Amino acid sequence: MAMKPLSSTVRVLDWEELPARARDIPEGFNPLDEGVLMRHQSEFLKMPQSIVAIPKGRRTGMTFAKALDSTLIAASRRSAGGDNVFYIGDTKEKGLEFIGYCAKFARVIAEAQGQGVSGIEEFLFEDQDDRGNSKHITAYRIRFSSGFQVTALSSRPANIRGLQGIVVIDEAAFHQDVQGVLDAATALLIWGGKIVVISSHNGKSNPFNQFCKDIEEGRYGDDAAVYTVTFDNAVENGLYERVCMMKREQPTPEGKIKWYSRIRNSYGPRKAAMREELDAVPRDGSGVCLPGVWIDAAMREERPVLRLVLDDDFVKKSDEERRSWCQVWIAEHLDPLLEQLDPRYRWVFGDDFARHRDFSILVPLGITGTLKRHCPWVLELQNVPTRQQEQIKWHIIERLPNWRGGAMDATGSGQILAEYTADKFGHDNVHQIMLSRAWYGLWMPKMIQWFEDGVIDLPRDANLESDLRAIVDVDGIPMIPGVRKADLKEPELYRHGDFAIALALACFASLNQRQPIPIDYLSTGPRPSMTGLGDERPVASITDTGFGTVAGTNDFRGF
Repeated sequence: MAMKPLSSTVRVLDWEELPARARDIPEGFNPLDEGVLMRHQSEFLKMPQSIVAIPKGRRTGMTFAKALDSTLIAASRRSAGGDNVFYIGDTKEKGLEFIGYCAKFARVIAEAQGQGVSGIEEFLFEDQDDRGNSKHITAYRIRFSSGFQVTALSSRPANIRGLQGIVVIDEAAFHQDVQGVLDAATALLIWGGKIVVISSHNGKSNPFNQFCKDIEEGRYGDDAAVYTVTFDNAVENGLYERVCMMKREQPTPEGKIKWYSRIRNSYGPRKAAMREELDAVPRDGSGVCLPGVWIDAAMREERPVLRLVLDDDFVKKSDEERRSWCQVWIAEHLDPLLEQLDPRYRWVFGDDFARHRDFSILVPLGITGTLKRHCPWVLELQNVPTRQQEQIKWHIIERLPNWRGGAMDATGSGQILAEYTADKFGHDNVHQIMLSRAWYGLWMPKMIQWFEDGVIDLPRDANLESDLRAIVDVDGIPMIPGVRKADLKEPELYRHGDFAIALALACFASLNQRQPIPIDYLSTGPRPSMTGLGDERPVASITDTGFGTVAGTNDFRGF
């Protein structure tokens, strides 16, 4: 893969083409003055690690500080630590803003050190990926007489493979391919480069959040660190006063309180968004699908969660041994729970199938007289052979009182068991569901509405809660996103929102119940008495034949 500038396309930008925030730095501002940076900015720039992750609150000045640092690095000779700096923003506009900051700083540095510096140059890079496909991309740069430069590139991962220097990835959690950018950047460390990843959070499931957690857990070694900066950290270190300086206003204690309250109150009821954007606390997903307070309200008390996990040797036993063992397990653990089910409820079930890595989960759901959904317990199976899953699940279905149907995951390996179950209990009674974006988009919001309305009653369990929090907003659809096995660090311990899927299937079943079939009849009107009193027909004669017989006097006229 190659990456090179096309020199014939270089154009020097006019100052007015820069974003307003880059142009509005006060004329008297000198980045070399002592005390210009706030404490959290200075501490961040002093971090010596080769990999630095900065989860931050919005507008805390981290990008601004890194622009100053990048300008100083590119302006320095190699013997003084000089190097090339490559900025990777999530949008083209972010790159232009960063270059604008650097240009402002470069003017002061060039005057102080008597160096030469170019204007902001717009040019095209010829980017060639691993397959040999070429594409011209827009980039911006400032070149220094030191021989180094600050360059702003687009967010495509291929753009930074093969480059050497310091890479600054800004708003990493909002890149189209977050993991791809992080993977490509790590190649620079081979020749002594440095990676700085700056971003506000975009959900717990976002790769940026996982990247920070991996660093904190030591998976990147001692040469990596996380430095979290919240909005309150910045306020404590003088953010309000600097805002006033930029706006040429006089800071006051009253003004500070009003300014702080206005920013917090601007989020209204969106508390999760406020915590994510200001306090660097990632939301449960890339959108608020199931707020934690709804889940807590639904999980009212601890109830049984049966978890059957079998080893790999179990499948080697004979069919008779496996069935016998499972029958004992059913009698000991499952039957007591089935006997406690309230026969006054209408019962349905949802089943998410898995054979090896994930959990196969069955959720019984009782619909009360007030239409609340009551889940008395949950069954989880891991590494249980399909035949034994059939044995256990069919045992449950046969004993659900007032049973009104169920829904089973018929995607992939679950299709066979779902079909066999429908064959046994009726295809109108057992819905075979092919999970898809369209299905999630129609039925997952209905389940979420249960939580908001407070009509769902679940067992309190940490793993079930974790599964519910795995529901994220994917392009406007609440769903459990797919995951590649290669991405899993400990596949045998991994949960993939299985309970949330089973519960959504139970939701579907409860809204598509099997209805009792009415028996139609046609009356022929009142019939004469069988007593013989005043009746022209003979009195019914009773014999002692067999269990006793009655002489036939039925009249089926009218049918």
